[in-house]
Amino acid sequence: MKRRVLFGLILSSCLTFIGCKTAQKAEAPDYNRALPPGQYALRKITDPAMMPDIYLACFNTRDLRSGIDKSLSYLSKPSSEQFFPMGDITHERTVASLKALGQLLDSGLYGRDLESAILSQFDFYQSVGCDDRGTVLFTGYYTPIFDGSLTPSDQYKYPLYKQPQDLVKGQNGEILGQQLADGTTRPYPQRREIEESGMLKGQEIAWMADPFEVYIAHVQGSAILRTPDGQQVTLGYTANNGHEYQSVGQQMIKDGAMPAEGYSLKSMIEYFKAHPDQIAKYVYQNPRYVFFGTDSGNPRGCLNECVTTRRTIATDKTIYPRAAISFLKTSLPRQQEGAIRKAPFAGFGLDQDAGGAIRAAGRCDVYMGVGDNAGKMAGQVYEEGKLYYLFVKPGLMTAGQPHAATAPLAAAMPSK
Repeated sequence: MKRRVLFGLILSSCLTFIGCKTAQKAEAPDYNRALPPGQYALRKITDPAMMPDIYLACFNTRDLRSGIDKSLSYLSKPSSEQFFPMGDITHERTVASLKALGQLLDSGLYGRDLESAILSQFDFYQSVGCDDRGTVLFTGYYTPIFDGSLTPSDQYKYPLYKQPQDLVKGQNGEILGQQLADGTTRPYPQRREIEESGMLKGQEIAWMADPFEVYIAHVQGSAILRTPDGQQVTLGYTANNGHEYQSVGQQMIKDGAMPAEGYSLKSMIEYFKAHPDQIAKYVYQNPRYVFFGTDSGNPRGCLNECVTTRRTIATDKTIYPRAAISFLKTSLPRQQEGAIRKAPFAGFGLDQDAGGAIRAAGRCDVYMGVGDNAGKMAGQVYEEGKLYYLFVKPGLMTAGQPHAATAPLAAAMPSK
């Protein structure tokens, strides 16, 4: 996750197949368009007509409070301060915003009362998106559950590796390369060399039965393994080899191995079940390689905090504020009456993850949960929408804390 190499359609997760909602390819938006020099990803909303409708979202606050606590846990670490400010968005203001929303939730506000309090206390910022008009492509990712083992066998022979000792990271966690015996550093080897050379032998952390499932774990940035003795072991992202993610799915479409229409992670899995001899050919198209560590509980995002289903989002952390409160307006799938159906979605989120394929203001990945159903839903997330961020108004905070007026304001609101 941390990633996660992310992901994207899960699809994006595997692929990053960039498409268009129009029939004309020539008009397809470039969701990966880089921001012009000096432009921020967020723009403060000053026109009331541009404000999103948060009314229904204020009736659905499940898991939002716990997600806020995870963001605050990250921001309590001194190392988090180095990523701010972003324009007028400071570390202090981000912390104050999370605390202010937490106080509103703790006070019991709900529905229309919560909406009124948020609108009175928070400024809204909108993503400029891929086109400077706010268009953002939302995709999905998840944590797969696979059969695996902590020891090798004839059945479980495809390894996942822990972070190697010769992988050098910079002060901010960036990958600097491979440290050689003479002390110099070179780019870390790509996926093909790592696997074909056996250079990481002895640094295995787990083994799996299917080589493409190994690749899926790399793309998603995490996995849960069911071991032969009935345990479930969470494997989370610790590092990558420093190479940029390349879409395997895009290459398959280009080669004619997979049709663009109806393309999904499921169709890729079915293809490689029928053509196992093609796995290495395609996965080696992606030079990025991910390393894992064992963990407990839910998988963690790039902030090293556990991610939350339908609350955690992954964005480009070089242009979006880490751990901040977000608001999504798009369509997401849900499990309803035994079937998965898409429906309009407007809800609060928390920016707690990143991904190798999420590299622009026009991209956002939504964490859809754990297991097969989450995977099916993540594979259906490929929708345009709008992305917003909420920050407490500067006049309502002092020294990183919500202003004293905030508490009486919340208390004065009628509760549910």
